[in-house]
Parts: sequence; structure tokens; C-alpha cells
Amino acid sequence: MPAPALSRTLVAEGAPRGGLAALCITQTTGWGVLYYALIAAVRPISQDTGWDPAQVTGAFSAGLLVSAAAGIAVGRILDRTGPRMLMIGGSLLGMLALVVAAMAPNLAVFIAAWLLAGTAQAAVLYQPAFTVISRWYGPARVRPLTILTLVAGFASTIFAPATAALTSAFGWRGAFIILAGIMGLIAVPLHARYLNRNWAPAAPGTLATVHRAMPRIVRRSPEFLGLQALMVLLCLGLYTVTLNIMPLLAEKGADYATAALGLGLVGAGQVGGRLLFAAIPAGARLQVITGTAACAAFLLAALPGPVPALIAAGMLAGAVRGCQTLLQATIVADRWGTQNLGTLQGLFAAPLTAVTAVAPAAGPLLAAWLGTYTGMAYAMAAAAATAAVLAAAGSVRKLRPSTIG
Repeated sequence: MPAPALSRTLVAEGAPRGGLAALCITQTTGWGVLYYALIAAVRPISQDTGWDPAQVTGAFSAGLLVSAAAGIAVGRILDRTGPRMLMIGGSLLGMLALVVAAMAPNLAVFIAAWLLAGTAQAAVLYQPAFTVISRWYGPARVRPLTILTLVAGFASTIFAPATAALTSAFGWRGAFIILAGIMGLIAVPLHARYLNRNWAPAAPGTLATVHRAMPRIVRRSPEFLGLQALMVLLCLGLYTVTLNIMPLLAEKGADYATAALGLGLVGAGQVGGRLLFAAIPAGARLQVITGTAACAAFLLAALPGPVPALIAAGMLAGAVRGCQTLLQATIVADRWGTQNLGTLQGLFAAPLTAVTAVAPAAGPLLAAWLGTYTGMAYAMAAAAATAAVLAAAGSVRKLRPSTIG
């Protein structure tokens, strides 16, 4: 007897009134406190403690790697228990991490605190929020996901200067204590008020054995593995070249202020990309985004100038990054539905998060190996082009029902 087919129907759970607004607020707060605050405080931390800035940023990157690994377990917990207690717990853990960091007597304790913060990031930032939105809205999820990422995109705009101001007034340790309090006052009550205690049961007619086995079968499928590899190449190319655009522009003749402007406009490009994402036909998104990423990285490598043209290419790369965020948020549910979405999303996103963690350091290492940042950009254009070729060739195929069982 053939194995029962696995339904990919995207069932909407129903979003509570005010739920999207609450998630927008908590995501903005979470990204601001658990991500951008440390980036903004690297210099004062180093000046106060004597720790090398590279060691401080290394703690940040290590936390992101922990977040990638913890995201797998978080996804399973999210499917099993629902989002409320998980994201409340993650918010409390984030508060604890900031307090420990603020009280750290030495670098080892500070690094341990930021590894704890990485675990909290996995429980409260985009991946669980994407799962919640997808389950709330089902097939109508693209618009609320776009709203969520647009609003949360202002986290750096709000919290980087806020962290700087708090640090000037109270020192970086006092600033971290205050930021921990802000997270507790905002994220904990909103998560408690608006998130589901439990998910709805599996769709009627879905055999329990198939439902439980589905994540294991999907994660071993050629489609899942191929799609994951494609997205890793895309993230590697995009993040490495954009996060290292300042030395690349400087190598091509830009002064420091202009190179910094170029980096800032990459962020502006992300906003535009998120606004344009829904206009790309759903069936062509993978091909369009990977192809445009390869073109943008190639332009950054090949153009000798003028600097405004290079900055425009950087903005294009930023727009593709904005689209990539939403592609990552939607592509798993598009192919495998929303049942077990937390588990699949956590598995799918883990290597992508790891790539974004190492991208800032990968750029200088590649530039040193290849001799120039231009060579680094060519290498990243090749990575993105490989992803585009895989997408165009149809190497990532939809999972057939006959493979389930």
C-alpha cells in the first residue's frame, strides 16, 4: 500500500488582534538589545576594560554561531509547545545575558554572557517570529512578514544611538543593565499577551505517524539539502561583500566618509528590497534574487569607479539582502506547509545564520589570501552566480508525495 501523501496546504491559525503590531515591537526591541547594542558599544567596552576590540566582536560572532546551533532545538520546541513560553523564556534569558555581560569581571565571563545571548537570539528573533507569522496568516503571510521586517529594520536606527547615549551617561555596564530592563518591560508582557499558548493540532486526516516523521523525511530530501546549499552560497556572497564594502570602496578610491555612506546606503537598499519582494512572481523569486545578487556582486568587483556607481551597486546588493530575508522567511512554508514549520525552519536556517556570523571576518581573510578586496568581491560574485545557476537549472525540485513514507 503506498504511503499517504503529505499535504502542503498552508493552514492559517488566525492572528490575534494586535498580534502583528506586538511582534513588530518585540522584534525591534530584541534586535536592538541583543544584536545592535553590542556593535554600538564595542569601542567603549574596549576602552574601559582594555580588551581588544577584535575579542569583543569575536564574542558577538561566537554568540551568532551559538544562535545558529540553538535554532535547531528552538524550532523543535516551538512546534511542540507553541511560541508563548519559548519567547518569554528567550526574553528573560536575554535579560540575564545582558546583566551577566554588564557585571563581567573578565573577558571569559563576557564571552560566556554573549554565548548565552546567542541562545536568547535563537528564541526571540526572526526565525521563531517568521514561524509565528506563517502559522497566523497561512498563504497571506507575505504582507505581514514584509511589515515585520520593515519595522524591525529600524532597530539599528533606534538602538545604536540610544546605546551610545546611555553609555555616555551611565557607562557601558550601566547601559546594558538599562537595556536589559527595557527588554523585560517590553518583550515579556507582549509575548505573554499575544502569542499562542499552543498550536492547533495537525490537519484532520493527517496520520500521526506521517506528521511526526515529516521533518526527518524532508530534511534528508534532495530538495531540502539542495535548497539549503543554494541559500548558503547566496548568503555567503551577499553578506561578505556588503559587510566589507567600506574597505572595498576605499580600495577603489573612496575616502572614509564616502565609504561609510556607502555602507549606510546598503541598509537603505534593504528597505527598498523588502518593499519590492511581493512584486516578484512567487515562482520566479529564487531565480530573480540569486541572479540579481550575482550581478550586484560582480558590479562591485568589476567597476573601477566612479564611486557613485559603486555605491549604487552596493545599494542593489542591499536590496537583494532585503529580499533574501523574506525569501528565507517564506521558502520553507511555500514548499512544505506550516505543520512542523518551526523544526524545518530551524534546521534550514542554521547554516545561513552561521554564514552571516563569519561573513565579517571572511572578507578580510579572503582579501588577504587573494591580494585585494576586489578579488574578494569577484569570489563572492562567483558564489552568488553558482547559486543563480543552481536556481536557473532547476536543481532544487519540489518534493514529490511519492517520496514520503
